[in-house]
Amino acid sequence: MTLSHFPPTADPAEVSDHLRRFGYAIVDDVADAAAMDQLEAEALPYIEASDAGRDEYDGRFTRRTGALVARCPTARQLVMDPFVVDTVSNFLGHVSAVQLHLTQIISVEPGETRQKLHRDEMAFDFFPFDADYHVQCNTMWALTDFTAENGATHILASTSGIGDDEAIRMPDAQAEMRRGSVLFYEGKVLHGAGANTSSRVRRGVNITYAVGWVRQEENQYLACPPDIARTLDDDLLRMMGYTQGAFALGYVGDQTDPLAALRGGTAKAKTIGTVAEFNESAREFVTDIDDLGH
Repeated sequence: MTLSHFPPTADPAEVSDHLRRFGYAIVDDVADAAAMDQLEAEALPYIEASDAGRDEYDGRFTRRTGALVARCPTARQLVMDPFVVDTVSNFLGHVSAVQLHLTQIISVEPGETRQKLHRDEMAFDFFPFDADYHVQCNTMWALTDFTAENGATHILASTSGIGDDEAIRMPDAQAEMRRGSVLFYEGKVLHGAGANTSSRVRRGVNITYAVGWVRQEENQYLACPPDIARTLDDDLLRMMGYTQGAFALGYVGDQTDPLAALRGGTAKAKTIGTVAEFNESAREFVTDIDDLGH
């Protein structure tokens, strides 16, 4: 089986549709070599200081290096890449707000074995989200070329809405892609890093987004200290979670806007959706409950 690739000129809506139908999409050559070189130079001291995984799932020859917003200015460009943000916003368009969930460079070193297949959505305490409700959208940027030999990610396409016993029998393919390309994959699709049988490390930049009302996998408010956060632009800060995640979620103190609180102000938090819309939703919920009782 061969996985589908899109050019960097593709319509984000088209990529999002493919992601929704098959659980993944690969877009070639989104970032240029200069950006990848700069990011790798910024990250390398932190990568070298990162410990290898504790078990076979984490990878005993795999290093995971996080806090990229604080540590690597170039990573901020990837987080807010317009094509990626448009694709993610389209895919997660069923919610009021989208937030940054995780930033991490995954370095799969020579000798690493294949990772166990899994679904990333399990991180939410194995909550049984409906098959058609997506809670996250992941990206994996190729910081090095991704090849079958160096451990390119295995994807079992179209496994998002089916049980594990059936899913494990679906065709398996690796997301081979050039440096600077990006793999989109959602939280329900079975996937896992490949074995690295080559002589060189395989590095990918895992930047994940989630709906605004869940807890983030990486705590962005501690991973990026406030003194650094205050130097960042407002759009990036909102993506990191300095905004309300839904109606009445995420304000500070006396309903202060989180971005204003970070900046030292006291502006009231903005309502996501109108009170009328919230009240209407509440009435519909109560009506549904009443109907169940009759």
